Amino acid sequence: MNDVFLQVNELRKDAAYSQKRGLHFIIAAIIIWSLITLIHASHLPVMTKNMYTFFCSAPLVPLAYFISRLLKIDFSGKSNPLTALGIIFSVNQMLYILIAMWAFSAVPDKMLMIYAVITGAHFLPYGWLYRSKAYYIMSAAAAITALIAGITLPGAALSSVMLIMLFILCVGLIIENRKKY
Repeated sequence: MNDVFLQVNELRKDAAYSQKRGLHFIIAAIIIWSLITLIHASHLPVMTKNMYTFFCSAPLVPLAYFISRLLKIDFSGKSNPLTALGIIFSVNQMLYILIAMWAFSAVPDKMLMIYAVITGAHFLPYGWLYRSKAYYIMSAAAAITALIAGITLPGAALSSVMLIMLFILCVGLIIENRKKY
């Protein structure tokens, strides 16, 4: 049993190192949330803003792939079996997006808040996969902050808050990536 634990830990170290703890996805998310912030700062109707928010999210994976090439990060991690687990973590978020899709028509003024909470909360398993305190901390911090901001602030302010949270996560990951694995 101890050998299995050691092997899994080595695979986690490898994933954290070769995939730079998913930094390319966080940078892509910063770009996407920047667009979402611009959309929600506009004078468009809320339903249009919400639809554009979903549209902005669509290019996340291709954008992350492009950034991984620029930063020389192993995007696919095919040599590491834990990469499949990371993909499951990502696909799992797609199921939660159904809640935001429901909010799109049921409570359109709160759809962005729900989307932001889902975005923040989905960081939690990456804390384990990448051995990252930044993901653990930001998962709770972003989800709770998005809830509070979503209840008390307009959409543009909420998306700005999410953008700041993603910047903080990005800096945290850069610091963690500089440490010895």
